[in-house]
Amino acid sequence: MNVKITGRHMEMSDALKSYIENALNKLTHHFDKIINADVVLDVEKHRHICEININANGMRIHSKEISNDMYASVDAVIEKLDRQIRKFKDKIKNHKPRSYEETRKYKHVILEVKDEVEKKEGVPEEEVPLIPHEIIHREQVVLKPMTIDEALMQMQLLEEPFLVFINVDTSQVNVLYPRGNNTYGLIEPQF
Repeated sequence: MNVKITGRHMEMSDALKSYIENALNKLTHHFDKIINADVVLDVEKHRHICEININANGMRIHSKEISNDMYASVDAVIEKLDRQIRKFKDKIKNHKPRSYEETRKYKHVILEVKDEVEKKEGVPEEEVPLIPHEIIHREQVVLKPMTIDEALMQMQLLEEPFLVFINVDTSQVNVLYPRGNNTYGLIEPQF
């Protein structure tokens, strides 16, 4: 297992590093193969934040906890990850695997709209320069075909604001997002 530990606004001790690695090793019995684990530790005033991202068996699992002690934050996030993994594995046991189509790649681009330049008096309109949109972040996302139930399970594991996936039933790109009160919205393309 490849573990990457990053500390923000704090000095990392060897004892804390070994504590985190031992705690993560307890999670390895759940999976055949854990590719990597990214741990981010942050201290903001009296808040000790531990955030862990695990890539295992093709799934990405994310968890974050905050407390007054870094060791307590690590323990809480490991317990939360363990619950998420057990819940995920229980759903997998009750699910029949499907044969998926080829995995498709889509690009995700975030655009920033810059403020318009003020028109100066006496300058013709044609000479006022136009400011184009600027790409500030580019990300490639590998989309796996999933059922809506599988996408919902993945959404719960990621704790992200939305999930883009290929719907197995319709072979179209869909977006799943939380609406609050344990309800979710599904965006489907209309042609």
